[in-house]
Amino acid sequence: MFLLLDSLKVSLTTLSLSQKGIHFSYLLLYVDDIILIASSDDLQKYIKSLLKFEFAMKDLGLLNKFLAIDVTRHPGGLFLSQKKYTEEIIERPGMSSCKPCPTPVDTKPKMSAKSSTPFDDPSLYRSLVGAIQYLTFTRSDIYYAVKQICLVMHNPIDDHINALRRILKYIQGTREYGPQLYSSSTSSFIAYAYSYWGGCLDTRRSTSGCCAFLGENLLSWSS
Repeated sequence: MFLLLDSLKVSLTTLSLSQKGIHFSYLLLYVDDIILIASSDDLQKYIKSLLKFEFAMKDLGLLNKFLAIDVTRHPGGLFLSQKKYTEEIIERPGMSSCKPCPTPVDTKPKMSAKSSTPFDDPSLYRSLVGAIQYLTFTRSDIYYAVKQICLVMHNPIDDHINALRRILKYIQGTREYGPQLYSSSTSSFIAYAYSYWGGCLDTRRSTSGCCAFLGENLLSWSS
């Protein structure tokens, strides 16, 4: 695969420079799923021909779904959604009819690893946390809350399962949420960062977060 990508790089460079202006392409690969974006139809067709020569592959046309992320086109750009996946997560612990919560986390008290009794079904906790982690691909609003409950997967307590249920109640009322990607003439890259020193009650380590925008589009976030 690395040799193929190297040969692709050389071939595409030659193709791009041989045309008026310089063209570019992006290829996102996850196991056997591929998203290919190119600045010209000719470049896109050329890359597809190279890939098809090496691998048995099928062109599914315009992007409408990648993994569990649905892609919807609108006049301004793209909308990414994991609504169906969100509903599947909520169904696992039997919370499909739960009352929505307005926020994903209680900002006043900080959780500790020893603040309450151990949860009696740690396997369920780990399964739900693992599933909800994947939801943070399109949900920056729950990233901090999810990372907090991820820290204690080895030994969850009742406070942690309550925090997890709160997140599930929040996404119950926000299943339609997702990032919008707009066509923008602004190409500036701006990042924001924040740190809360000594925020962890157990280790006294700091809690930090950051997000990055390309033009008006939020592209990356972490906590």
